Amino acid sequence: MNNKHNLALAEQYDQKPLPETNMPVTGEASHWHAFLTLGFSQTTRGTVLKTCDHKGPLYVQKPFYPEGRDTAHVYLLHPPGGLVSGDRLTITANLAENTHVLITTPGAGRVYRARKDKTLQHQITQLNVAENSLMEWLPQETILYPNAHTRLENCIDLADNAKFIGWEITCFGLPANKEDFGEGHAEQGFQIRQNGRLKVRERLVIDDSSRAVFTAKAGLDGKPINGLMIAGPFDSVNQDDLINSLRHHCTQHGSLSGVSMVGEYILVRSLHDDSEQVKQLFIQCWRDIRPTLINKESNEPRIWST
Repeated sequence: MNNKHNLALAEQYDQKPLPETNMPVTGEASHWHAFLTLGFSQTTRGTVLKTCDHKGPLYVQKPFYPEGRDTAHVYLLHPPGGLVSGDRLTITANLAENTHVLITTPGAGRVYRARKDKTLQHQITQLNVAENSLMEWLPQETILYPNAHTRLENCIDLADNAKFIGWEITCFGLPANKEDFGEGHAEQGFQIRQNGRLKVRERLVIDDSSRAVFTAKAGLDGKPINGLMIAGPFDSVNQDDLINSLRHHCTQHGSLSGVSMVGEYILVRSLHDDSEQVKQLFIQCWRDIRPTLINKESNEPRIWST
């Protein structure tokens, strides 16, 4: 990381952002446009990371194979640990046919307080999954600091017989410090297409005109942690037993949680005061979903235990 970026990261905490939501960058404000593009292929050695192209502080080390050579576990590394104003991260994973990849992160992601210029803190995740391939996108939580100005997009494109399991756990503000997301701007999107047809679209926008969603019963109901898990597509076979099992986990969890079926996809939602609790609920659900959807038992990444 260069000195300019370090200085910008350190200084932003003491700066109160302006009400504008998309001002152009002026002066010497830093921009860090980083990308990581991963290509996975099936070879005689199993699922391998065939290509890895990156720019900036965004990369992976070698894949791990705790489940055998056909399933690659990959840890996404972003040493700065978060986004400051003007940063743009683009993460792309291209899975060739008959591959299975699980991507997670070693720790929480962060979107820090915006600088006065209010330029966007932007992360785009694009996952392209070819025929008969399996993609598991299981990052740790993302913390949105008060006064952040961010857009977080997840776009998943599935081919025939491709499967997906993924989640997004978002902490609005710093509840341990009793700092809520009373100021700032956040946009989140989660979109799944299969063979070009839209299957699932989730969108949440928090700004001055919609901030009441934090306290609304039909919104976040005063909970700073918002979790969404999506898995599918499931075939036409009745999934009542699986859904009942997931609902049992939600009932036992002690949070505002629920399960629904949207077309061929199961969605699990959870609101809580503790992101770790939401993660543990999703792991329980993942343990049940995985054997039904992809015919494999769960095998938790070792990084989750460190």
